[in-house]
Amino acid sequence: MNYQLIRCDMEHPGDVTALQTLLKEEKIKAETIKAIIAQTEGDGYSRGYATLAFQGLLSSFLSISHEDVIEQIPMMMIGKTGGLMTPHYTLFIQEEGDKVNQSNEKRFAFGVASTPILDENEIGTLKQVDYVTEAVKRAMEEADIDSIDDVKCVEVKCPWGVGGSLSKAASALGSAVALEEVERDCISQESLNRDHSLYSVKTSVSAGHEQVSARVIVMGNSTASSSDLYIGSGVMEDALDLVGLRKSFENAGIQAGSTLSEDKMEDIVQVFVNAGADALSTVRGRRHTMHTDALAMHSGILAKAVANAVVGSYVGETRILCSAGSEHQGPQGSNLIAPVVRVTGGEL
Repeated sequence: MNYQLIRCDMEHPGDVTALQTLLKEEKIKAETIKAIIAQTEGDGYSRGYATLAFQGLLSSFLSISHEDVIEQIPMMMIGKTGGLMTPHYTLFIQEEGDKVNQSNEKRFAFGVASTPILDENEIGTLKQVDYVTEAVKRAMEEADIDSIDDVKCVEVKCPWGVGGSLSKAASALGSAVALEEVERDCISQESLNRDHSLYSVKTSVSAGHEQVSARVIVMGNSTASSSDLYIGSGVMEDALDLVGLRKSFENAGIQAGSTLSEDKMEDIVQVFVNAGADALSTVRGRRHTMHTDALAMHSGILAKAVANAVVGSYVGETRILCSAGSEHQGPQGSNLIAPVVRVTGGEL
């Protein structure tokens, strides 16, 4: 199976022109699109606008209803871009490949899954934890990822419900249980968004009112994949941790010093980042003003903007998928990094 990622620009939240061109020119087939993650500007209305635009386009190419499009293709719209973040979307493509991986080389693969529709009284509870655990396991199976060590990134979009933070917390811990980072017996209702000693270093979660179930994308490496891509992961201990940033790229097979050459930059297909700078009021012992200055109500956007600038300066790219969340998504104040790179010169 061949797995690919395609990154497309957006001129506005409803701009699906690039995807329309790819489909019309038959560079990709609509049937091969298994998920979409977008970094959109604006709030929930913009996310809804983007979702409707993708629904309308794909409905016509797949000859199915708008509702069936949403059912078949998880769409994770991450709103609010700050700083130098460029609105864009990433297409997750799965197709039958011409090559068969006859070696033991592991290459990029992904799987998607959804929880059942969550009742309002289930959102932000242990029931959601268990639902997400099962969804992550199913997505791993779909991707033919046999070992949890080969899972490098889990992206979850969950319902907002009565409190988005609790929903995000339940989703992150559900993924952590599936990846054996946290034991299920250690989690109680009181743990959610309180006990921050419990976390996943591979899971990023966002919430939205447009979601009625938790949608999951698991990314990793598998010998069943014939892709020319590979994914790594790592943790920046804080927003300034360049050593941790470099190690995450080393985990993806990119060997580099303090900077990347232009050739290596071109091999980077996407970087998935979860920014946590706003979880703490200090960085390296010195205070910052994300929580106290005029833009305090937008601290998550500020955290994303900082992470985007730091990671973007390393890879020479502003189209990075960057979300913000401190609800059990890495140690408090950290950034989670998952680079996807194109393997050059390697034989399958």
